[in-house]
Amino acid sequence: MTAAASATLPAVGDLSTAYPSSGDSAVFIPLMPGGQAATAEPPTLTAEPPPVAAEPTEEPPPPPTAAPIATPYVSYIPDYAPRPELGPSKLGIHVARPNSPAIMEFVRAAQPAVVKGVDDLGFLAEVKAASPQTVIIGRLSVDPQDYGGEPEAAAAALVARQLPQLLQHPYVDYWEGWNEPDPNLDRMDWYARFEAERVRQLAQHGLRAAVGGFSTGVPELNEFPLFLPAIEAAKAHNGILTLHEYAAPDLTFLYGDPLPGYPTYPDRGPLLFRYRWFYRDILEPRGLVIPLVISEAGIDGILGNRPGPDGLGWQDFQEFWVAQGWGPDGQTAFLNQLQWVDNEARQDEYVIGYTLFTAGGGRAWDTYELDRFLPQLATYVTSQR
Repeated sequence: MTAAASATLPAVGDLSTAYPSSGDSAVFIPLMPGGQAATAEPPTLTAEPPPVAAEPTEEPPPPPTAAPIATPYVSYIPDYAPRPELGPSKLGIHVARPNSPAIMEFVRAAQPAVVKGVDDLGFLAEVKAASPQTVIIGRLSVDPQDYGGEPEAAAAALVARQLPQLLQHPYVDYWEGWNEPDPNLDRMDWYARFEAERVRQLAQHGLRAAVGGFSTGVPELNEFPLFLPAIEAAKAHNGILTLHEYAAPDLTFLYGDPLPGYPTYPDRGPLLFRYRWFYRDILEPRGLVIPLVISEAGIDGILGNRPGPDGLGWQDFQEFWVAQGWGPDGQTAFLNQLQWVDNEARQDEYVIGYTLFTAGGGRAWDTYELDRFLPQLATYVTSQR
């Protein structure tokens, strides 16, 4: 996630007020006085009758009406009861900086499905030692993320530049490349070739790749087929796909809504569980299913055209959730939403897990900070074993 990244959604509840025009004014037709015969005496003059208005040709327009009031947002609250029969929880954490003891306390207690680290990666050795089955995703920042030149040459140069650091962290299971690219149709072919070559370059050194790294709402369904060369390379070299999924003001926002121009499904959405379009419509029919990690997930108020209160990370929405009926307090309300996500994700075998954004965020991500929430999350994850 980057501070400037956002997913702009179709306008929700876009209302306009139309006021009727005033119409034509009534037309007044004066009556002319009749003539009189001439007499010797001066004629007796009577007062001219006042003009009489003709009947209006149409009904006068109604007065302007008040502007319609937008319907208040009401959360869709599904069944979020924990379901241990679905197997171990798939909830894990994204770690921006390993600067809190709560991070390793969570790992030791929860033995999470997946943990992701960025740049400061030494702590991941401790994660793997404490929880050997945890899948570890690593990413080193790339600046700039430039589409220029031949994609294969660009990928080879990136791997060569990063390789000394990558080899220092043998406990990392999969390496991401770019963060939240949005290549669109005109550059998706370039990015697919870039990612496919990055997979091959890493494989030469015994390393596995996580391809994609796409932001919330990216790519569009008609763009994803152009990314298949990277999927094919990842499948050939035991790689995975990573995507990001955020929503706000709650995690069920727009769930059940379609992608523009496509059918509606009750168990997909343009935000959360967007991946089901890619897998069910494109990868499964082609025999190209590879493991998936949602390598950033959670609440992100940066999303455009959304309802609900102002806010950024999950901490900003706690009072709103309680008022909506998600739970008696903010942390419980957040956990109830995550339990719903976990119940859904565990029904898709190819999903390794979700890494919630973020632990160790510091002031840059203070309202997203998971530190004080991790004990409650660990209790839930442990209960699902």
